[in-house]
Amino acid sequence: VFPSLAQAQASVANEVYQQLGQPSIFLFCPTEYCSSLCSPSPSKSCYLLTLGQELLPGIGVIWTGPKVVSRELSAALLEEVEGVLQRCPVIWDNLYANDYDCRRVFLGPYTGRAPGLMPRLQGLLLNPNCELQANFIPIHTLGSWFQSELRSCGHADHAGMETATALEDSQGIQEGSYSPQEALELALLDWVAEINRQALEPGR
Repeated sequence: VFPSLAQAQASVANEVYQQLGQPSIFLFCPTEYCSSLCSPSPSKSCYLLTLGQELLPGIGVIWTGPKVVSRELSAALLEEVEGVLQRCPVIWDNLYANDYDCRRVFLGPYTGRAPGLMPRLQGLLLNPNCELQANFIPIHTLGSWFQSELRSCGHADHAGMETATALEDSQGIQEGSYSPQEALELALLDWVAEINRQALEPGR
């Protein structure tokens, strides 16, 4: 029925999106969801070019970066992806994912993401460790990164700035660019306090 996989996927996604009343958040994960899966590159991928042309503008497209698990995300890469998809991508960040190797747990700060990425993102999802409590530092430091991005983003909305102010009041983060080391230290302080609080609960 369809001349290509991309056209088939776009047709189905568009129909579902419309049947649901075009919700404000509707995410589509492409078959080529990172640079290493694109042939020969994101900007020259016939598959992604077709999706960019065929998918309705309100549909968000998920992207993981250069690889499935990306150590770094750059503004240049996101600009390339935005150009081919004709929309800012939703980053599905696998930095902390350990479902492919459950012998490992990732406890470091959110890092490797260039400052000033927020204007090039439609959203950001963090794929966490499988172990729930191991995600305290990842989520806490992601919050610090987000706050720093809001401060540096000239067109942050009012609600976002209120969120940033509340985070700043609670965490004591200083003005300036995001520091993974400072974010880690703040997260550790709060995590130790949380562990001590739980240790004092009845039945612990």
